[in-house]
Amino acid sequence: MHRKGNVLRNLDWFTVLLYVGLMLMGWFNIYSASYNADHQSMFDASQEYGKQFIWIITACVLAFLIMLFDGEFIRRASPVIYGITTLLLVLVLIFGKEVNGAKAWFGFGSFGIQPSEFSKLGISLMLAYYLSQVNIKIVDFKTKLTAVAILILPTLLIMLQPDTGTVLVFTAYIFVMYREGLSGNILLLGLLAIVLAVLSLVLKATTLSYFGLELPGHYFLMIFLVIAAVLIFFGIRRFVLPRFRRRNYLLLIGTVAGSLLFIGTLDQVFENVLEPHQKIRINILLGLAEDPQGAGYNVKQSKTAIGSGGFSGKGYLDGTLTKFKYVPMQSTDFIFCTIGEEWGFLGSTFVIAVFVTLMLRLIFIAERQRSNFTRIYGYSVACIFFMHLLINVGMAIGLAPVIGIPLPFFSYGGSSLWGFTILLFFLLKLDTERLVVLR
Repeated sequence: MHRKGNVLRNLDWFTVLLYVGLMLMGWFNIYSASYNADHQSMFDASQEYGKQFIWIITACVLAFLIMLFDGEFIRRASPVIYGITTLLLVLVLIFGKEVNGAKAWFGFGSFGIQPSEFSKLGISLMLAYYLSQVNIKIVDFKTKLTAVAILILPTLLIMLQPDTGTVLVFTAYIFVMYREGLSGNILLLGLLAIVLAVLSLVLKATTLSYFGLELPGHYFLMIFLVIAAVLIFFGIRRFVLPRFRRRNYLLLIGTVAGSLLFIGTLDQVFENVLEPHQKIRINILLGLAEDPQGAGYNVKQSKTAIGSGGFSGKGYLDGTLTKFKYVPMQSTDFIFCTIGEEWGFLGSTFVIAVFVTLMLRLIFIAERQRSNFTRIYGYSVACIFFMHLLINVGMAIGLAPVIGIPLPFFSYGGSSLWGFTILLFFLLKLDTERLVVLR
């Protein structure tokens, strides 16, 4: 059995250093983004930066406590943690406080806890627990169905809040399952879905007329898919029928039928499920609408702030757009604009490089495990960090819709800091026992 005395020796101190560095850089940027000349102390608990300092201290305490756990206990407790985090998602819908149109918070005075941040931990642990079981293979249909079921319950509860940003982050788990043997065709279908979604939404905004028939553009996309499938089918029968298997015919028919169903469903979801402000944000992202003083204002100001930083930035606390609060939510969702304005291209590149280094290190940690459970969990953590970085930075520079995704360790908020800390240090604790073969 692994001796607890080896924890400090086996702890991946390089990852801990990256964690501390990112957390401190985030704190300094929160101070700059919410700077108040009347409250200049970084430890002033009446200001965001003072509260963030409290969250940082408590996060460090959590990290220390996690190191006291046994790795086998974490593995065995995974279903319980998943159940608790899912139950919290139910309770927040009943007793939660509504913030910015979403009932996603438990309020405690001036502090708040967002359960969806901890649902990532529950799902990651449960997915690792299930997929690491003996005789479980991702190629089996039952395994895929169960893995989807693990994801779908928290996803539906979070959609009811609604919190589309967290739901989008959950798509990262497909990369985890791909590492465990999921067919690459699933990833290709995902890419096809993205392409079809963009084409459908773009064409939907236009009316096309052919042969006297006037229809919304996405209807012609559906007609095109059917015609292309028919031509491919008869072309196959004419030229390559002897070498073409029946299952490939079924795959062709299934792909076309699925695409038509996807486009039709997407149209209904866009019209009847999404909130008006969400539709506007998507249309602005796709260039189908302009609203510089409304839904597009945040992104416009964020891009202006980042661009004004130039190559080397304006200097710490010298960002004019940041200092005068021209960018809404600049200490939370748009914290990257503070980095871009004050640190410039060099600083922004450095921050992204540190995040990339962290994710590569997490993959390295995952790959060196003897335990299937720890490897799967490690990939889950790495993919979650990747999605948060991709969406948050993309949102700040206008390449992703504004959906409220925090930048790990940088955005103001205790829930996200605690959530990312627990995610990371569970992995580091499991990694200290990597020489012990766990399931």
